[in-house]
Amino acid sequence: MLLNRCTLDNGLKVVHWQDTSTQMVTLNVLYKVGSRNESEEHTGFAHLFEHLMFGGSANIPDYDTPLQLACGDNNAFTTSDYTNYYLTVPAVNVETGFWLESDRMNALAFTPESLEVQRKVVMEEFKQHYITPPYGDISHLMSALAYKVHPYRWPTIGLKLSHIADVTMDEVKDFFYRFYAPNNAILSVVGNITMEETMRLAEKWFAPISRRNIDTTPIPQEPEQTEQRRQIVERDVPANVLYLSFPIAGITHPDFHCCDMISDILSIGKSCRLNQHLVEEQHLFTSIDAYIAPRLDGGQLFICGMPSEETSMEDAEAAVWHEIDDLLHQGITSAELEKVKNKFEANFMEERTNRQKLAAQLAFYEMLGNAEWAEKEVESYRSITQERFMQVCRNVLKREKASVLWYMSKGEEGIEEQ
Repeated sequence: MLLNRCTLDNGLKVVHWQDTSTQMVTLNVLYKVGSRNESEEHTGFAHLFEHLMFGGSANIPDYDTPLQLACGDNNAFTTSDYTNYYLTVPAVNVETGFWLESDRMNALAFTPESLEVQRKVVMEEFKQHYITPPYGDISHLMSALAYKVHPYRWPTIGLKLSHIADVTMDEVKDFFYRFYAPNNAILSVVGNITMEETMRLAEKWFAPISRRNIDTTPIPQEPEQTEQRRQIVERDVPANVLYLSFPIAGITHPDFHCCDMISDILSIGKSCRLNQHLVEEQHLFTSIDAYIAPRLDGGQLFICGMPSEETSMEDAEAAVWHEIDDLLHQGITSAELEKVKNKFEANFMEERTNRQKLAAQLAFYEMLGNAEWAEKEVESYRSITQERFMQVCRNVLKREKASVLWYMSKGEEGIEEQ
């Protein structure tokens, strides 16, 4: 893949990849700000801004209309570590995309109407996904259990609904000018457009935007966990749920790829260890899964399952620990390791066939240090040996590093909420 990279005088990083097999172009703008950049008294701001950025800018009162007239579409998402915006337009209308993205980077409209509309949207999302539905508060509980110091201790939606309900216009403006700036952003451009045209349009539309003073407040780092943490809660839910989480290395750490593989070894496919042994054979769980939450400053490996009605929480947790112990003592086969390597490579390469995902992927790796690292991801996974994998497993899957949540259905005997 022929990848081009450069940086404008105002600090905006530009990554380009030309694809002449299409008549479309995707623009992806990644801002290096997520919920990790919030304070405990003002959470949910990064996610709120994902919505506010569609509320109109200084010269464009309605973002969606000109994009739709240019036959384009768009979306955005927020993570703990960054916020990502992307749009796709026909190549003949690509300048519309540069115009739209540059104008809202330069200055939002900051109208009371936009703030009120987006505030209500975010508050409703908070209620619908985290307050009203069964199990909705699990992400809040697990975040607070797994992290005691780092801002990862609250999810991207925010710690409290009141933090969004009480946000002021001054606070919104302050957050924007501290983080939304060309020198805190990465523009990736993928599709049927040359590097020369990309730079011409980037210089025309983004270069006039001035640098800003980016907030560089140090983020408190989570100390190493040395004791197991446990919590039991009782809720009005139809069934019990068991959660275990373990701290894992940050995305740029050499151990990260192995950490990612652990969840795949445990749960990928119907024939995986957890499903095969605990669901299909022993019928201790109706469902069980393992996955990671990858983060810059250290993520989490989760194991979550719904025990069958006949299985006590004690037996369910003991069964999971038995599977973990079996992995640590017996190790893995070369066939298991090859299976997860093949699965990763297939998924990774499939993403590269989607221009929107590729544009987001390139911006993400540029944020990590170099967009060209994306070319080495498959090789990095392929190079992992059984010995290296097991070494990381033994370091991660320690009982004293576990955070355990028993999420109990009301009516269960002997349960005290903690």
